Amino acid sequence: MINRAEVGEEKGKKGLQHAFSLMWGLFLGYVVTLLGLFILALLLLKFRLSENTVKVGIIAIYLLSVFLAGFFLGKIKKTKRFLWGMAEGTAYYLVLLILSLWVQKGLGAGPGEVVTTFFLCAAGGTLGGMLS
Repeated sequence: MINRAEVGEEKGKKGLQHAFSLMWGLFLGYVVTLLGLFILALLLLKFRLSENTVKVGIIAIYLLSVFLAGFFLGKIKKTKRFLWGMAEGTAYYLVLLILSLWVQKGLGAGPGEVVTTFFLCAAGGTLGGMLS
């Protein structure tokens, strides 16, 4: 006979494992972001990059970060990897959005840029999960 308390407890453990895996992916993504932004800042100092070049560099860093985070999470999960990658990209975007709202006291970008950034993060994580 199946004990409902045991089933509920097992589901709780799985949920905690999923959250832990997602957090590790986010940690990896933000470490890559930190390193990428540091390198971009050094390049900016050394070569006096234009504003457009810096914007493209930031977008590339976001894409690389969520791709690697999605790839990492896909390797861990083994099933539904593209969904886990999309979840990772979405979580990365939400943290980025919350930090932007907190630090800048507003979005600091137009609605089009906000939506575009969301889709880039979700797509990058999805691609990473799919290729894992």
